[in-house]
Amino acid sequence: AVASISDIPTDIPIHLELASMTDQDFMSNIVHQQVFPLVNSIGLNEQELLFLTQSASGPHASLASWSGVPDVGIVSDILFWLLKEHGKTAERASDLTRIHFHTLAYHILVTVDGHGGNQVAAVAAGARAAGTQACATETIDTTKVFLKAPLEFVTSQIEAPAKISLNPDEPVVHWHREGVSFHFTPVLVCKDPVRTVGLGDAISAEGLLYSEVYPQ
Repeated sequence: AVASISDIPTDIPIHLELASMTDQDFMSNIVHQQVFPLVNSIGLNEQELLFLTQSASGPHASLASWSGVPDVGIVSDILFWLLKEHGKTAERASDLTRIHFHTLAYHILVTVDGHGGNQVAAVAAGARAAGTQACATETIDTTKVFLKAPLEFVTSQIEAPAKISLNPDEPVVHWHREGVSFHFTPVLVCKDPVRTVGLGDAISAEGLLYSEVYPQ
């Protein structure tokens, strides 16, 4: 995989969509053996995020499983660690500048400052795709969806956190942490899902469609 990715011209952005895994050594190899530094963007869900931090001894690695809706502060800590440890910096030869995290109740788009753009539209588009794809509708049908996201949350469980309350008029929330930007949006969850196969792919693809991977 590393050899194939290395053959792609450097001006073509590469997105890696993770999937469920059970082999921690394999996951650790993906993180450490030159796969993450070769891609510009990663997409993953809560199970993959937790397995990743357990495999690579990241923050909250002792957490065995999620209880209900994944805690936003814990998710934020792990995403921050991924970009700080494996993302692009002035000292590190890595192309990784973007992570699109998606879980049932909410999405978070995390980017290294100075890379990418249009994050508000991108994360909102991914959340919209989740509702329409799962319900098999062209647009969001408010009679078929419900809100499951926390209306209040803290942005970290490690550092001094900020407490955020959702505003329905501006559902995409932004915060910043040491050169990393976070964009959070709730998802209108389909009550009776019709199509769930490939949902993560559809979410990430829609987000990428609206993203500006390189500064304009």
